[in-house]
Amino acid sequence: MSSATRDGQNIRREADRLQLAGGGGRFRRRWTRDSPGPESDIIARAVVRARQGDPEAQRLLYLRYADGVYSFVCSIVSDEHAAEDITQTVFARLPIRLQRYEPGASPFGAWLVSVARNASIDYMRAQRAVPTEQVRDPEVAYEDVSRDRLNSLREALAVLPADQREVLTLRFVAGLSPLEVSERLGRSELSVNALQHRGRRRLREGLTRRGAAPTVRVAA
Repeated sequence: MSSATRDGQNIRREADRLQLAGGGGRFRRRWTRDSPGPESDIIARAVVRARQGDPEAQRLLYLRYADGVYSFVCSIVSDEHAAEDITQTVFARLPIRLQRYEPGASPFGAWLVSVARNASIDYMRAQRAVPTEQVRDPEVAYEDVSRDRLNSLREALAVLPADQREVLTLRFVAGLSPLEVSERLGRSELSVNALQHRGRRRLREGLTRRGAAPTVRVAA
């Protein structure tokens, strides 16, 4: 049996297992974790095959990550029906978007979060509404963000180092705990906390230069 055939069988079995365990139905607001580790070997193989158009690999990625993407999208659009549509669109376009994914640049789960984030913001723009996402402490009171201030936030995030930006997005947009972020990114919790601290400081400096710091408060 060739390695390609064996990979295909393993991917199909894993997809079947997830479907029997409850995947494939209505979306649930929860984050799933790869096992073992933040990016399992079978997921890495499924990504390669999904890029080539393998429907079983695409099914596995959908079953593994759809609930997480849906949960993340809900945190931005605040509309469950719209979040379902956006999530479906993200996965429908996944084979095309995967052509631009570089496995060594970031874990697949973190990359997928960025795809979902962009899709959510595109939806909000189409609705002529302002996204509700903010980089903020959970205990800080929610404040509306104007379009100009949202643009300032996006610009400030864009110039952060990729690792700091990933940590801030997963912590304060996706709402993951430091432990959950460490598991998803394959880093120690200490490393995640250090990246969060440096990222928040640099983000605050960037927002201050843009005159947007009072709206999105980021503690040092």
